Amino acid sequence: MKPFRLLVLGAFVLAITFVQYSASVARELTAKSVVLVHGAFADGSSWSKVTPILEKAGLDVIAVQNPLESLKGDVAFTNRAIERAEAPVVLVGHSWGGMVITEAGVHDKVKSLVYVAAYAPDAGQGLGDAAKLDVYPAPGIAALKKDAAGYFFLPDDAAAKYFAQDLPKNATDFIAASQGLLNSKALGEPVTNVAWKIKPSFYAIAGEDHMTPTKLQREFAKKIGAKSKEVNSSHAIMVSNPEFVANLIIEAAK
Repeated sequence: MKPFRLLVLGAFVLAITFVQYSASVARELTAKSVVLVHGAFADGSSWSKVTPILEKAGLDVIAVQNPLESLKGDVAFTNRAIERAEAPVVLVGHSWGGMVITEAGVHDKVKSLVYVAAYAPDAGQGLGDAAKLDVYPAPGIAALKKDAAGYFFLPDDAAAKYFAQDLPKNATDFIAASQGLLNSKALGEPVTNVAWKIKPSFYAIAGEDHMTPTKLQREFAKKIGAKSKEVNSSHAIMVSNPEFVANLIIEAAK
């Protein structure tokens, strides 16, 4: 057989195999939708590499664009996305988004939770309480600056050094440029509902995290009884390791 025909045949076989694999994964899913909640100093585009993997697996995806003004406001935005989504829903939160999904995850349509290098607070805890900075110092948090209106942001050099140190400069430049600023008033706002106590939980641990320290993430995963997996990654785990994050979300959808 001529080399060109072999190449075409090989490509055809690979395409058929991929379609069969995707169909097999889709048959195993019990969830229909995924709602992705970004963290502070990020926005919905942070899920751009994870989203197509989830969609190929047969899941509908909504990436929330939270204002980061308050916990209450972000929960309201997230609940609107859950209402739009077809049930059952896997609710996913990165970093500050863990605060949001802990509160919003009690929604009846939510089947399971996935924490991605995220805070997992208990009832009555705000971000300041959950972070335990006295026990787990975070260089990235220490590097934050606050503007005149009271919003925290990451300077460009801190985004490259602490938030996404495993990404190339063009990626860290975009993260710094597109980041969502967190209102300082949100830090003390406590959660009142705790979804991880009543919903199955999963946790993607970033093994080289300078924003939400890795040891704190391991503590969260153990506390909430999550099925956890760890990868050597910066805080921007969904950008640097999208397959790892997507596969855990797909697992939560089964």
